[in-house]
Amino acid sequence: MITFIISFFALVIGYIVYGRFVEKVFCPDDRPTPAVSMADGVDYIVLPSWKVFMIQFLNIAGTGPIFGAIMGAKFGPVAYLWIVLGCIFAGATHDYLSGMLSIRNGGASLPELVGKYLGKTTRAIMLIFTVLLLIMVGTVFVYSPAEILHSMGGDTMMWVSIIFVYYVIATMLPIDKIIGKIYPLFAFSLLFMAAALMVVLFVKMPHLPELWTNFYNMGKEAQPEKWTDAIFPALFITIACGAISGFHATQSPLMARCVKHEKMGRPIFYGAMITEGIVALIWATVSMWFFYGDPTPGYELIAGADKGFYTSAPAVVNLVCNDWLGVTGAVLAMLGVVAAPITSGDTAFRSARLIVAEWLKMNQRPIAKRLLICVPLFAVSIAMLIWQVKNPDGFNTIWQYFGWSNQTLSVFTLWTLTVWLARENKPYWITLIPAIFMTVVCSSFLVVSKNAFGFDITVGYTVGAISFVVACVWFTLWYRKEIRNSKNQ
Repeated sequence: MITFIISFFALVIGYIVYGRFVEKVFCPDDRPTPAVSMADGVDYIVLPSWKVFMIQFLNIAGTGPIFGAIMGAKFGPVAYLWIVLGCIFAGATHDYLSGMLSIRNGGASLPELVGKYLGKTTRAIMLIFTVLLLIMVGTVFVYSPAEILHSMGGDTMMWVSIIFVYYVIATMLPIDKIIGKIYPLFAFSLLFMAAALMVVLFVKMPHLPELWTNFYNMGKEAQPEKWTDAIFPALFITIACGAISGFHATQSPLMARCVKHEKMGRPIFYGAMITEGIVALIWATVSMWFFYGDPTPGYELIAGADKGFYTSAPAVVNLVCNDWLGVTGAVLAMLGVVAAPITSGDTAFRSARLIVAEWLKMNQRPIAKRLLICVPLFAVSIAMLIWQVKNPDGFNTIWQYFGWSNQTLSVFTLWTLTVWLARENKPYWITLIPAIFMTVVCSSFLVVSKNAFGFDITVGYTVGAISFVVACVWFTLWYRKEIRNSKNQ
């Protein structure tokens, strides 16, 4: 528990100290925001700051900081390091600067920002890449809650159809009609669940492995015949939303179009990510007890946890909440594993609609034009869903591709932010270091992943080292060229 307590306060201090530093780097001012200057009553609407924060938190969180933290906790206390350092220096910085840069560019979506700073070719690649990623998010966040609802009654495809109908309605309506009204409630339930579990942790005070005595891959020691994932790079893909996630950069423009003042940016964008990191920290700690409690793992104390170390993340949520929080926990768990992914799915489709509309320069006030974009998006998602249902391992396959794509998206976002900071003569190292690190992570994982090339880990490390050198050389050459050009102007 000592590692957890230190990590918790590190995140809070990180928001106060490093968050303020990042804010000073950006320098927010009093210029009119897109919500004020471009108000359209559909997507550009001024919302109260507390509501914007809650929606932003739910949009970027969903079940990500829960499921990712549970799976990442199997590596052991080393997960704490990634959650804390990744959240403060990579994820929150990534979310704040991408959200604020969107505000400065009229609420521009991620592909537009990438195109402006990394070139038209990269913009075209990112447009396709981002839309496909968002469709994958919507697809995986349809099937998982539908399966859970099916266990309560009704057919899975019936629930899939109901969720899709909701997606269409939520994606089409103005942001303040459904998202602005009910999302803060779901966000509150996620926060309440995390806070309640934190209280129970301090009441129970379970004996947990500490970072300084267990700085190794505990999963490989616990199940050497089955646990093949290496800490690097697998941990940094597994825990995404609790540390850094490219998906967040697709969601931040939604709230960038609803922020009244630029100075609200730090509590909304940086603060929401730190809050998500705290949620991930709590669930990682709960899971550490579940898998590695001393002298008895938590799964041996809960009825129904018959799969032990290989208990799935949704099952851990249900088992722990029911055992620790009773009826309240059961309700919160249901909101967490059903409502949260559904809300993340519909905002993913909303982001995809706005990205495509921005690319086509299509006004989104008329409902017919919104529908014109939504129909093809949902058609692709349905086709992907059908393949997923027919393929025995379809969900896991799409989820792993989503995980890698998600972190790759963060790489493009971080490089975009680095270029912008360098051109503005600001301390670009705050995004350059995370950009290089995540470039190495994603290139290594692509090589070693069983759903990609599946090479030996040593090959992955070699490719990662090459990626590191290439990234450093590329940026150095680019930066020198920028300096020469600026002197000649």
